[in-house]
This record gives sequence, C-alpha cells and structure tokens, in this order.
Amino acid sequence: MNANVAVENTTGIALWNDPAVSVTARVDALIDAMTLEEKTAQLYGVWVGASDQGGEVAPHQHDMEEAVDLEALLPTGLGQLTRPFGTVPVDPALGALSLARTQTRIAATNRFGIPALAHDECLAGFAAWGATAYPVPLSWGATFDPDVVRRMAGAIGRDMRTVGVHQGLAPVLDVVRDARWGRVEETIGEDPYLVGTIGTAYVQGLESAGIVATLKHFAGYSASRAGRNLAPTSMGPRERADVLLPPFEMAILEGGARSVMNAYTDTDGIPSAADEELLTGLLRDTWGFDGTVVADYFAIAFLKTLHGVADDWAGAAGSALRAGIDVELPNVKTYGAPLTGAVADGRVPEALVDRALRRVLTQKALLGLLDEDWNPVPAALDGADPDDPAALRGRIDLDGPQNRALARTIAEEAVVLLSNDGTLPLDRLRRIALLGPNAEEPTAVLGCYSFPQHIGVRHPGTPLGIELPTLRDTLAAEFPDAEITVARGTGIDDGDLSGIREAARVAGEADVALVVLGDRAGLFGRGTSGEGCDVETLALPGAQQQLLDALLDLETPVVTVLLAGRPYALGRGVEESAAIVQSFFPGEEGTHAIAGVLSGRTNPSGRLPVSVPRGPGSQPATYLGARLAQAGGVSSIDPTPAFAFGHGLSYTRFDWTDLTVDVRDTPTDGEFTLALTVRNTGGRSGTEVVQLYLHDPVASVVQPVQRLVGYTRVDLAPGEARRLRVTVPADVASFTGRDGLRVVEPGRLELRLAASSADQRLTAEVTLTGAERHVDHTRRLHATIGQEPVTRV
Repeated sequence: MNANVAVENTTGIALWNDPAVSVTARVDALIDAMTLEEKTAQLYGVWVGASDQGGEVAPHQHDMEEAVDLEALLPTGLGQLTRPFGTVPVDPALGALSLARTQTRIAATNRFGIPALAHDECLAGFAAWGATAYPVPLSWGATFDPDVVRRMAGAIGRDMRTVGVHQGLAPVLDVVRDARWGRVEETIGEDPYLVGTIGTAYVQGLESAGIVATLKHFAGYSASRAGRNLAPTSMGPRERADVLLPPFEMAILEGGARSVMNAYTDTDGIPSAADEELLTGLLRDTWGFDGTVVADYFAIAFLKTLHGVADDWAGAAGSALRAGIDVELPNVKTYGAPLTGAVADGRVPEALVDRALRRVLTQKALLGLLDEDWNPVPAALDGADPDDPAALRGRIDLDGPQNRALARTIAEEAVVLLSNDGTLPLDRLRRIALLGPNAEEPTAVLGCYSFPQHIGVRHPGTPLGIELPTLRDTLAAEFPDAEITVARGTGIDDGDLSGIREAARVAGEADVALVVLGDRAGLFGRGTSGEGCDVETLALPGAQQQLLDALLDLETPVVTVLLAGRPYALGRGVEESAAIVQSFFPGEEGTHAIAGVLSGRTNPSGRLPVSVPRGPGSQPATYLGARLAQAGGVSSIDPTPAFAFGHGLSYTRFDWTDLTVDVRDTPTDGEFTLALTVRNTGGRSGTEVVQLYLHDPVASVVQPVQRLVGYTRVDLAPGEARRLRVTVPADVASFTGRDGLRVVEPGRLELRLAASSADQRLTAEVTLTGAERHVDHTRRLHATIGQEPVTRV
C-alpha cells in the first residue's frame, strides 16, 4: 500500500469512485491504496445461495470444500459471488432482493465500498428457478442460424441483468472429438467453424445485454482420451491450433467476450490451469484479450490434488496466477491465505497479484461497480418495498411469452429429419401408439445445466417453475381426433424388458407407432448424458434398442423420435424406421416443435451438428477425418456414419443449379467468387441450408478430406429461387504448417457446395497462385454467402 497516493479529487470523491476519471487512473489509485489481503480478496469468489425469504445469501457448503466464514472474509472485500440463483430454488424477485441486500453488506464492510461481481450459469438459459429453459447448445448448432442464437442470448442476458447478475458462464466452445463424452450436449457440434460462428453469435447477444460472457473450456477439454471427463488429452499442436482453438479466437476477436475459463484437462502433461503459453502467450500476447481469466470450479486446487504439479495450496496458487488465471472459483481455497503467505515469503511476486487485480478491478469499473452512485437494487425492484418480501413474490417473470416464443422458434429450427419414407407428415390417423421411455417424461427435453435437472432434482417436491408439456400432451393437441395409446416399453437405462411385449401389442393395433427414445440428463453418473455421464459405446442406453427392434418386427410403420444429448447408433432402425426425427434436448418448447414436425405444421430445417454413427463402437470419429480416417480395406472398422454432419431432410425439394465461377484463379492473398441458384421445386415453403466445404487435395501436412468454411439458410416458397453470391478469401484455406505457423499454400482447391458433408451438389475447382503466405489472427475468418432477391419461376 502506498500511503502517499492521491485518493481524492477536488470534489472530495475517491478517485476510484469517480467515473469522470479514466479507468486506468481509478484502478491505479485503488491498487496503490490496498493491502495485500485486500488485493487477494478481489481474486476469489464465495459460493452462495440466495434466500427465498429475501434475506442475505448463505454460503453454500459443497462436499469438495471446507465451510466458508463469510463474516471473517468480508472486511477485506470479496471478488465474486458464485451462483446466487443457481444453487437453490428461489423466487426471482426475492432472489434479487437477497442479492441486493448482500451486495449492500459487502460494499459497506470493506474500506473501499467495492461490491462483488455476481456470476451464474446460462448454458441453455439463465439457470435460475422459473427461467426459460432454451434448447441446449447442440440444438443451437442444428439450427445453422447464428441470428436466432444471438437473439436468444440477448434475452438470457437481459433476464440476468434484471435480477442483478453480471457474468454468465457460457458459451461452451469445445469442439466434439468423441461423442462418448458426456458433455456433448453442452457443445455446439463437431466442426470448429460451426462452433465458432454460433458461439460468437451467443457471445454478441449476451454482451449486448451487458453481461460478461465467459468462453469455456480453454482449451482441449473435449479431446480427452476415450471420451472420459477430465481425462488427459492426447492431441498434437496442429489439432489444437486448427480444430480446438479457432472458436475461441473468433469469439474473442469478433464477439468481444470479456472472460475466459480454463479447461480442467492437461495436454502433453501441462494442465491448462498452469499453462502460461496458452493463458498468457496466446490468449493475451497474441490475440490481445484484455478481460479476465476465471478458474473452472476447483481447477486451481486440482493442480495439487489431481494433476500433481503443485506440492501445496500456495504452489497451486502461484502456478495458476503465473499462468494467467485471475480469479479463483467457486470458493476461496488457494488465493486466500496460501497466496498471501506465498507473497510474504517471496515465493510469488506481488506483481502477479497486481496484474490479476488490475484486470478484475478494470472489469468492475466498466460494469459501474466502482462508481460513487452505484446502486445494488436492480431495475426490476425499483419502487418495491424491501420490508415486504411477500409482496415481491412473483413480481419478476423470467419465462414470459416472448421468451417462450423464441424458445419455440429455436426448437423448431433445430429438429432434424434424418429419414422419411413418406410416412411423415402424419395425416388422417385414427390410432397412434406412443411408446418409449421419453413419451411421457416432462424433463426429457432438458439438458444437465437446466435448473430443473441441475438443481431441482435435489429439491423434490419443489415445483419445476416452468411449463414442460410431455410429447403426449402436445400430440393430443396436434391430433385432436386421434386415439393415442401409451406404453413405456422400457426405462431409459434400467434394462427392463418386461414392458416390451405390451408396447409391441399396442403398436400392432395402431396406424403408426411413435417410439420416443434417448437420454436422461444428469450429473456425474446420475443421467445418461451430461457432465460426468460418459459412455463406453454409442449404443442406445438400457434396453432401448431391444424395444426398437421389437417394434420393427411388426407391420406397423415405426417413426423413431430421439430426445437425446448425443447421437446414438440405431442398429436396424437406420434402414427400417419409416422415419427418424432427431432432437437434442430441445428445451421447454421442444415437444411442441416435435409435434409440429410430425404433423407437418412445421417443415423441418435442422441439420446435424454431429455425425450419427452407424455402429456403436466406431469412436472417436468425426467428419473432419483425413483420408486415412475413412473406410478402407486396411481395417475391419468402418467409421462411415449412418447420417453425416450437416444432414437433414425437408418436406419440400430444392434444386441447385447454374454454378458460375467468376474468379477461378487468385493469389494467396486474394479471393474466389462464384454464384449458384437454389430453387424450391416442391409443393410447400421450406428452408434449405447451403453449406460450403473446402477440399485441399495436396498440402504440406495432412488435412481433413473437407471442412466447413461457410453456410447460410435460404427460405423459399414453392416456385421461388434465389441467386447466391459466394466470396471465399484465400485466408480460409490456411492451416498450421510444419513450422507451427499458419500458412496459405498455392495449389488446387475444391469448393464444394453441399447439402451435407456427404451430399455434394456443385463443385468449383479453383487455384491459389503465387507465393506461400503466412497469416495470423488478423486473417479473414469467413467465406460469405450473400442472397439476391427472390425470383419466381
């Protein structure tokens, strides 16, 4: 602490409280005035739960941490409040009051009047009781629609701001490398360009609402061996640079994300939480990121307990701080007394504490938390009487009509029609057999980070807080004249065979059998999908395949419907189902969306963000494989998927014609231009998803056979056509060369315009000319596909 620092301006306001003073000067003055203990207090959080009576929050006792004495901590300050709404069920208005009262106390207790920054989960909606449960990120990927995801994130952010939250722990930008991993549902897909563009749109939406977006998990988490959660990661620097890092790069450079969370895993023996080259060298020095890096929960302690690269808590703190982690979450463990002790005895330079502190205080200043007129009461409680909590209950609606309409739009766009022999859309049916473990399960549409599945399951008897109609409910509304008979057949993963015969009997008496299969979201083995719910194979859980096979033995047409968190092998179902409808935990409006596709009210437009395997044991495999990763005579294992990345059918037909290539040869710093026409030749309105893949036949290092570099959704009425103009910068052909630098090489390329990675419609053969050219993070990241006005035939 510098006793000679000027702490007040001419008006008597402390410099750090004066918004008229530059943020840099305010932060400098505050750091100079702080003791070491006050500095480190800003670098950790405390896990709390808001009070459902409107009182102050209470520390959350987690089984991985010792109890926290909040009373003893607050005099030196507090950096973050962890999950005030995502810990216990609480009415939103009373939770907002509880948070405001706690913030008042925090600010009043420390010398500088600094409140905490409050963060919460928002993976598929604000993870709070009564908040809208949107589709999971894998469904965002299935939409191929960044605009609708940006709108959703804006709505989520506004809801969070309404109750006083500042930071959201989303999006997940991990690229799927092995679908056996339990957290596939939290990802956007298996292609880095799709993950990057959809994830960046989410960041833009969340940040537009004033919420700090947090990119996770940086980097390599999804590449863990055998799809096991927290397992070591086996990948080379080229896979890391060309597959796993680009989404983070895009979300920082184009999305403006203000926070990053480390991955739990280690890569080649270096844990991400202690990787200075990653968290400082690449993230800050190369990409120019100037926000905060927060620890994934317990990750700093894991340097000692799980990774064995630190001998004690002080060593773990020093390693993480030196690498570039600014904030310890969820609780104080290593950045409290162990860190101050390590600074005092010279093991950790105080300059590292000041570096992290500067980033934290800068973020708080930009959020208005240091301003003299800072008010802990959120706008939603303006005019409310804090002394009458009962009158506040129900005042804040986090699941209003606009939210639900948006949730339905996303769910409808995300439903993927995998196959159809003409049975769909269903029409003039008298008898529907509705079968399977998810037919009448209201929570079958929710992922593991939804509030009901993440927190609500630990509070039995508490209402869900949102409406979750079952598929039976929405089908009854969709087909009011049909007789719907339900038979469960089997459970999700109980292996029970006793109900299969009854399900087959019911199906045999029906006009169509709808069998609803899939997952139950949960955590750490309590579900079949979700964090810690990894699987050995991609066979359907439990006895679901046996149920499906028994139904396929009948004469009744079988429509297979999946409510799942990952893709599954369907055995005979791939060829023998009359139709297959895939959805990935589509959220609270999901069953309405599925019913609409089944009836034909909605024309499906979703596309697969992950490949659907043909067999259960072919992992790890994604469409991004090189030539040696394809099927061939040298191996008895065929990784060819049943349904490829980008696949999805419609109830109408589209023709792709009239390809022209305006610029066929261009220098390695130039661009190609081409055009095509897409025409709706069917009988109803629909949406085609035009996908652009790049194939590099000869390169200095092995390349995937093809990779996505652009896409667009094209909405057309019957008889309508659009001319699409495509611009492809040479930069998008770049990759990491033998010297570790990103390079654009001269040579031949194929630009494949396709309906999926396995359905190439038109191909432009082009050539890059001139000298080899190195590029960096300032390169052009996108091919663009512009749409001319509609014409009619």
